Amino acid sequence: MLIAPKLSLYIHIPWCVEKCPYCDFNSHALKEKIPEQEYVEELIKDLDSDIQQFKLDNRKLHSIFIGGGTPSLFSAAAIERLLSQVLDRFDYDNNIEITLEANPGTVEADKFVGFHQAGISRLSIGVQSFSSDKLIKLGRIHDSKQAEKAAMLAQECGVRSFNLDLMHGLPNQSVENALDDLSTAIALNPAHLSWYQLTIEPNTAFYSKPPKLPLDDTLWSIQDQGFELLAQAGYQQYEISGFAKPGFQCQHNLNYWQFGDYLGIGCGAHGKISDVKNNKIVRTVKVKHPKGYLDKSRPHLDQINQVKTEELPFEYMMNQLRLHSSFTLEQYQCFTGLPATTVLPILQQAQEKGLVVLQNNNWQVSQLGHRYLNDLLTMFL
Repeated sequence: MLIAPKLSLYIHIPWCVEKCPYCDFNSHALKEKIPEQEYVEELIKDLDSDIQQFKLDNRKLHSIFIGGGTPSLFSAAAIERLLSQVLDRFDYDNNIEITLEANPGTVEADKFVGFHQAGISRLSIGVQSFSSDKLIKLGRIHDSKQAEKAAMLAQECGVRSFNLDLMHGLPNQSVENALDDLSTAIALNPAHLSWYQLTIEPNTAFYSKPPKLPLDDTLWSIQDQGFELLAQAGYQQYEISGFAKPGFQCQHNLNYWQFGDYLGIGCGAHGKISDVKNNKIVRTVKVKHPKGYLDKSRPHLDQINQVKTEELPFEYMMNQLRLHSSFTLEQYQCFTGLPATTVLPILQQAQEKGLVVLQNNNWQVSQLGHRYLNDLLTMFL
């Protein structure tokens, strides 16, 4: 029987100073002044439409994540107007996690106190590297000193916690370079680290003109030694690229991976909603381009699709198996509305191959399974 899981809210702010060559997110280089007030108004209209369409008046809000783009280009006053209106529409706990993504440029970093006063409880800072030459190759507009300053300001501004986004496997990066970057990040003492490998995605500048990336053996060495370094520093790996001090896992991302529900408002934002009454799960996509999204003559909703029954096992596992925590078949049934028999034979096959383990009715990906996660996931297609 399908249940209504936790409900989160993702808010997309699409503007950036420049488009990074590795980025395949829906972001647009800033060519003129950001229409802050107009965009906030449209976000709230978008939210109201979703609340009405999906009958969410009685759902409690679990978390909010403001991503982009570069949300820290907005003023603290605009973020406060946005959050006050969002929170007026939901029941929520006083300690609700509200994250805002920020870039380490000096102008944005100076706003951190204002963002905290506006209601932000968690900052996620896109550092990517502390090496100046690597930052230039990645098209970043900040330098290593600004990155370190942003982290220190985040510590001092009053937010409950902050995350540093850090990449490895960068162009011409050695094991020593990657571990130096990671050591610098750890020394800044964030409660959370997102440490992930650079990948070349379609529709990016790097895809058209690929840089020279490290060989697989180097990548494995970076990962293995990096994991050890993080563990020694007290960070627990709870997801493929998520590392946190105890009690500081990103609650918003956890809800994604646990196949929770989330509304997506803003340009190109994606959402997932469980329709318990009709025993179905739907996904939504909003109008992608800012000009179209701000066009008052058209709706914000661009696509709405029901997830096909035969696709649900893969969709659930694609999320859940990213985690380093276990799940039960009962949870699978509640979050998909499907019987356990739709995945049990596959899980048993994966168990025989050593990709998953079963203990006290709890299924969990093994160390081997995490290394060959793509192979494990294809078993559910």
